[in-house]
Amino acid sequence: MDPAIRVEQVSKSFNKKPVLRDIDLTIETGQLYGLIGPSGAGKTTLVKMIVGMEKTDGGTVMVLDEKMPNLAMLQNIGYMAQSDALYTELTGEENLKFFASLYKLKKDVQKQRIAYAASLVNLTGDLKKRVAAYSGGMKRRLSLAIALIQDPKILILDEPTVGIDPELKLSIWNELLRLKNEDGKTIIVTTHVMDEAERCDFVAMVRDGRIITSGSPQELKAMYGVERFDEVFLQAGGKQS
Repeated sequence: MDPAIRVEQVSKSFNKKPVLRDIDLTIETGQLYGLIGPSGAGKTTLVKMIVGMEKTDGGTVMVLDEKMPNLAMLQNIGYMAQSDALYTELTGEENLKFFASLYKLKKDVQKQRIAYAASLVNLTGDLKKRVAAYSGGMKRRLSLAIALIQDPKILILDEPTVGIDPELKLSIWNELLRLKNEDGKTIIVTTHVMDEAERCDFVAMVRDGRIITSGSPQELKAMYGVERFDEVFLQAGGKQS
């Protein structure tokens, strides 16, 4: 089976300042892949390129054997951005219905997907409220529900659990693992949280626009001779700034 995502020799600069430098990575179908690194490392730019929101200056990004950007591929990708892109004058339910309509879901499927996504992020009782009245954590939860609405093959989540309470965070991670194990979804997560990163199948550590080390959490702990996963990040030169 071909990889779900291939990134080859990708570089990107903004205002002549390099943000990504010669990035190579391969994400297998059904893999839970973590991107970790400090703010400004280049993680968000990289995932935006995989989604097709940014063009590369050099190199190629392939998703399901299609070169990105590719508008048609968005049907297969669920994306949760680091900043919430919601219609605050609408209710949570109206936001979900709007995004579901973009994927041309039939009404019965749309209803099922909205119920599933809202339940997962514990928003069922708040769907009739306007998003303007939501807390920051509720907005993050709604953004995650929207990313799941069309049952995508690939799920790309940029800092998905920021501002979410520990109990709900655990239930979200349990669902991500279920989506990977039972539904075979390919999932990319960017995070600063080391215990979340350690739940991934494979992790790439990003620093100053480069991948400084990568491997499974177990491989990386063995490689650097440490017992705790956060020590891998420090040993590899990824100390938070």
